[in-house]
Amino acid sequence: MARFFERHPVWATIIALAVAVLVWAIFAPWPEGLEDLIGRKRVFLSALFNGITLGALYFLVASGFTLIFGLMKNVNLAHGSLYLFGGYIGYEVATATGWWLLSFVVAFVVVAALGILLQLVVFRRMEGQDLKQTLVTIGISIVLADLMLWIWGGDFYQILPPEWLSGPIELPLVTGISRRTGEVSYLSYPVVRLVIFVAAVAIGIAMWLVLNRTRIGMLVRAGVDDRDMLSATGVRIQRVFVVVFAFGAGLAGVAGVIGGTFQSIAPGEDIRFLLASLVVVIVGGMGSIPGAALGALLIGLAEQFGSVYAPTYSVVLTFLIMVLVLAFRPQGLVATVRR
Repeated sequence: MARFFERHPVWATIIALAVAVLVWAIFAPWPEGLEDLIGRKRVFLSALFNGITLGALYFLVASGFTLIFGLMKNVNLAHGSLYLFGGYIGYEVATATGWWLLSFVVAFVVVAALGILLQLVVFRRMEGQDLKQTLVTIGISIVLADLMLWIWGGDFYQILPPEWLSGPIELPLVTGISRRTGEVSYLSYPVVRLVIFVAAVAIGIAMWLVLNRTRIGMLVRAGVDDRDMLSATGVRIQRVFVVVFAFGAGLAGVAGVIGGTFQSIAPGEDIRFLLASLVVVIVGGMGSIPGAALGALLIGLAEQFGSVYAPTYSVVLTFLIMVLVLAFRPQGLVATVRR
């Protein structure tokens, strides 16, 4: 961070001012003129928190994608289908047992097993053949989408959280002050979204630590840089890659349960989250966990603020961010540095 401030003092100043304005907009009461200009503070805060929690969901999907695509160079365009399949599995487990947390475990295990099958049957036979991987995984995603449509139909499914996560919680954020009584009103926000956001942050930190501070992370990065040299040292790199692929696929399954909890699962969500993962990885930088977090946050905020303040152009805003990043920093906002 200090190095960034030294190299880019102008951008650092702009970012610091933007952060200061955002903190004031969150915690300070708004004057009447500002509310007349951009609407009520409650709407702004809801869009902000919705964007952050949506970014957490995008991060969980895209972090698995960036492991598979950015680090291992496997073009898995069936990743969105893994997300949707995990959501359906989680719905079935939660409905049958009533255990919301159990649905995460089962979805992770089942989708990770499917990821292992994909790695062994598809990607191991097509190493380094990006075009073949792209075409085959597109075909697999179409087949999986049709199978899921056949089994679960075209209905929307909602995974119900447990009672202790149901309902809103009042946050210490002032949304308005009554002119007549002077009574202060605070923001109420769903507890489940806040818990999921905290869980996404914990998972992200754990993934970064594993990749950058452990032996298996060192092996993964070394295998990507020079697979033949690492294999010559006696490391069974294929086993390492199978484990990483399974973990990335399992994360997509967990994200499917989360998406089905505070949104819904239905046909078409696989394409939506595949596109979102691609945009997040491009914006953040391939193979970078912090980059995936930053890209997911930007895309989530752009979608939510766009849907509130410019609903006609919300989709355009998301891809505008991607175009600007490709134009001025094609390696992504947080490029992965190889050691």
